[in-house]
Amino acid sequence: MTTVVEIAVMVRQGRNALNGFLRIDTALAEATEALQAASESPRLDAELLLARAIDVPRSYLFAHADDEMDAAAAERFQNAIERRAEGVPLAYITGEKEFWSMMLMVSPATLVPRPETEILVDQALMIIPKDVQLRVLDLGTGSGAIALAIAKERPHCDVLATDISEDALAVARVNARQHAIPNIEFVQGSWTDPVRDQSFDVIVSNPPYILDNDPHLEDLGHEPRLALTSGEDGLNSIRKIAADAGNILNPGGTLLLEHGTEQEEAIAEILAANDWMKVAVVKDLSGLPRVTLSSR
Repeated sequence: MTTVVEIAVMVRQGRNALNGFLRIDTALAEATEALQAASESPRLDAELLLARAIDVPRSYLFAHADDEMDAAAAERFQNAIERRAEGVPLAYITGEKEFWSMMLMVSPATLVPRPETEILVDQALMIIPKDVQLRVLDLGTGSGAIALAIAKERPHCDVLATDISEDALAVARVNARQHAIPNIEFVQGSWTDPVRDQSFDVIVSNPPYILDNDPHLEDLGHEPRLALTSGEDGLNSIRKIAADAGNILNPGGTLLLEHGTEQEEAIAEILAANDWMKVAVVKDLSGLPRVTLSSR
């Protein structure tokens, strides 16, 4: 069987392939096969990458399955398929990822936003009234996904987001401009360091929580390690936040942390050791502990 790699080479060399045509349906079939080992949704990935290569809506592929691709589109598609087959996340290839019904820019300087992180946003919005002006802090904002979702849903609030990576903050600022969300500010620095002289009503964070030697890191090799791992037990960042966040949280305020599904008890102990109270855990759609809430 002719592979998508061989088809693209033929087109580049000016040779006829598939009776003179590089058809959309054939290109999709071959790309889907090429992505079987790298993706949990190879067909969808192939469709999204092909639509991007041709610069058409995905629906176009179904209505024009027997259309031919030109050489330039075939080369763009092949390059994208090769990167995806190497394990590069789809979001890094397309440069975007949907979160909270917003299409956000992402880059290798930021984590790819995960659907489970929307649980953290949900919980924050339950705490923040729609018509009250509160100050919200997002620690380690990355692409700005959490902070932007909260700022979008609570326009009366002032949202501030920190990150140690200036490259990540550059992405977050672009996302804020693209979605015209004005009630948000980004500052560079490690966790609470750049806001030590301020106070907030709600603090949220999806910090690094993966163990330094976790075998699953191999599958995340294209994402920034700084945003993934946090010590031998994965809890160093959470220890830092638990120790410092109480100093800038207003009385009656709430801290919300996303974490690994097996870290619930360890995090409760860390919070208790730092005088946090009313610790509660929220489970994800699979029934696993995902977000911990606490107050001072």
